[in-house]
Amino acid sequence: MKTKALKSGMGLLVINFLLLIFSCAQAEKEYDYISENITVEKTGETAELNALEKDDKKNVVTNKIKIIKNANCKIKVLDVEQATILAKKMAFQYDGYISDERFTNTNYTKENRFTLRIPQISFDKVLDSICLIGTFVDHKSITTVDVTEEYVDITSRLKIKLEVKQRYEDILRSKAKTVEDILMAESKLREIQEEIEAAQGRLNYLTNKISYSTIQVDMYETIIPKEEPKGYTPSFLDKAVDGVSFGWKLVEYFFLALFYCWPLLILVILILLYFRWIKK
Repeated sequence: MKTKALKSGMGLLVINFLLLIFSCAQAEKEYDYISENITVEKTGETAELNALEKDDKKNVVTNKIKIIKNANCKIKVLDVEQATILAKKMAFQYDGYISDERFTNTNYTKENRFTLRIPQISFDKVLDSICLIGTFVDHKSITTVDVTEEYVDITSRLKIKLEVKQRYEDILRSKAKTVEDILMAESKLREIQEEIEAAQGRLNYLTNKISYSTIQVDMYETIIPKEEPKGYTPSFLDKAVDGVSFGWKLVEYFFLALFYCWPLLILVILILLYFRWIKK
């Protein structure tokens, strides 16, 4: 009987020990779940941000590729002014515009450098048409920058920031009771608003660069300088005019000399009058 009682006691002890281990494991899981919920509720960003980032990374391939296209070319033309007018007409035809222009004119060349902003869908057409204007293409280059990942990342983060901003505004309106809570919520709203404005600015910049491609065009025209005459031989009429002018200047100088020397003239006249009076 003692052996049976001992075995029963040992069985109960083992069962109690197993139940204790199982209850501790369940409590630990529950504690982790509560901690995670508290963290998410506190920040409002981390768990949702991670989930959306994972979804965005999965959908990057399915989204439309965002590419910034740039080109520059240098062409020789017969007439820079006419070629520039033609290039502008091409840009306006495809809803483009000129962002800047610089024209230079020397004794040997005429050059015009201008930048076109063209909708990306018409980029290749406009570039090929401009190159056909020239009689010779010095160089043409095209560069592309893939900004799909950055664009998707900024878009997803902006969406999350807007949702978090709305959440803090709700907290500020309904749940913030003390002055400390109100100031903390307003401070967090200011930080989020600055981040939203920065993200929106970057997103607008990328959208503009993606939608409108840039083409920098250099046009030049070679000018043959005219030879200047080696010497100049004046005609008879030119010599006569020069002689009259010279004689008139002599008359002017003579009368001016009289005006400058009037004291001497008066003295000479007095001396002559004195000698004539003595002779009488």
